[in-house]
Order: sequence, then structure tokens, then C-alpha cells
Amino acid sequence: MALTIKERNGAFCVKGSINAATVNSFKTHFNYILDTYGNLTLDIDGVTEIDANGMSALRTLYINAYLKKQDFSIIGYGCKEIYDDFEYHYNVA
Repeated sequence: MALTIKERNGAFCVKGSINAATVNSFKTHFNYILDTYGNLTLDIDGVTEIDANGMSALRTLYINAYLKKQDFSIIGYGCKEIYDDFEYHYNVA
């Protein structure tokens, strides 16, 4: 499934799969958002799949935001599992 991204009330709603086929455009788009706006909220309610490539991209966004002291949030169904993964990899919560 293709990936669509729409901004709604300051959050970026992601719909579709974050996988090997979509991860490059996902990373490019959201690195630009972080660089331009200084913060990022992802709403993943519409995400149907996140493979290892997608999780790696999310971790990279998290690290980039952290190093630049920018806000980075993930909301929606499945966000707890993503934060659990971050905690496992980086001992943060």
C-alpha cells in the first residue's frame, strides 16, 4: 500500500505502510519537517505495516530530533510498541 501523509492540527497523519518500498520518501519528508519546523508529531493511526526498515527510520528520526533538542512525538494506535522499541534500543522513555 502506498504511503500518504497529511497535516492535521499540527500532527502529520501517516496512512499506509512504512516499509522498504516507502521508507526513503518517508525519511526525506520527515527530516525536512524536523529541519524546517523544529518539532514533529506523527499520528500513526492509519499505518497498516511497519517493517524493520520503517522502525529504523523512526529510530533515526527520534535520534535526529533528540540531538537537535527538538520535540518528537508519535501518537495513535501502536505508539506504545514503538516507544517500547525505543526504550529497548536506547534505554529512554
